[in-house]
Amino acid sequence: MTERKPVTLITGAGSGLGLESALFLAARNFRVYGTAFSEGEQREMLEQAAKRGLQVTPLRMDVTKRADIERTVDTIIRENGRIDAVVHFAGLGLRGFFEDLSMQEIRQLYDVNVFGIMELTQVVLPHMRAQRSGRIIITASAAGRMGEMSIAGYSSGKFAVVGLGECLRQECALFNVQVSVLEPGLIYTPHFGINRNRARRAQDPSSPYYFWFCQHEALVDKLLAHNKFTAEDIAAVVHKILTARHPRIHYMVGFKLKMMVALHNIIPFEWFERIQERIVVRMVSKPRHPATGLSGLDAGISERVKDHHAAHALSKAEICGVRDAANSATSPKST
Repeated sequence: MTERKPVTLITGAGSGLGLESALFLAARNFRVYGTAFSEGEQREMLEQAAKRGLQVTPLRMDVTKRADIERTVDTIIRENGRIDAVVHFAGLGLRGFFEDLSMQEIRQLYDVNVFGIMELTQVVLPHMRAQRSGRIIITASAAGRMGEMSIAGYSSGKFAVVGLGECLRQECALFNVQVSVLEPGLIYTPHFGINRNRARRAQDPSSPYYFWFCQHEALVDKLLAHNKFTAEDIAAVVHKILTARHPRIHYMVGFKLKMMVALHNIIPFEWFERIQERIVVRMVSKPRHPATGLSGLDAGISERVKDHHAAHALSKAEICGVRDAANSATSPKST
């Protein structure tokens, strides 16, 4: 990017991946503006920045409102004369089997996850085109690579923004603006806590899908609790994209996702689809230990994730300690 302090707008910076990325970039000499949906998120952003001795400028913005978007971009241009990067993190979840999703719930999801990205990008592009520079990061998901039961609404939106990113990549290259798609694997954030957003009917025990939905949610909880990468890992990839001389179009994060995509590319599509379908359907329809209901919104995952990450960090520290001790023992001693 430029040698000046890069002016960066991060949406959804009031919590989760957006907040961690805002703090990570601010600590590395970026001029960061972070959008928040509520006053509470604004306070959280300022408090977290103050704890780390960092400067982040919070801006209230609803990505579904054009007036909010234009006011935000105008503020940044007025204060800096340019905008060097936009990182799209604002988003909603929506969980439930497709028949249990209302069209109102799906439209609300698309307004934020798809049309919000499109509208902000359209407002920003004239400035980047005029300055003939800029970076845009669209956050998709593993769900934008491979669909799975109970996330039809969410996954279809992520497939849409992956396609959007690939189209924009070519269009924006004409005026030296680089577009990348960030694709995190399954990771615990507030998206899976207070913002899990299960469809209303999916939570109704009278739904014909209720038993299967409970099993799938329990399966997701187990996967979340054992993931090894964190929000800081995602933030590090965001920094890498914004500072790379020639950023790639796709950035996948998470070993399991990379392994699944590699397998998907190696074996015939029909074989992969058949294997994946059989495994998931079997685990949901004939679970060894059936869930008797839906887990709580957090399901104790946050504590299990912390314990797992702490154990993983300790294991790495122990390995480093043994290696350092071995190196010390074999290196020549100075006199």
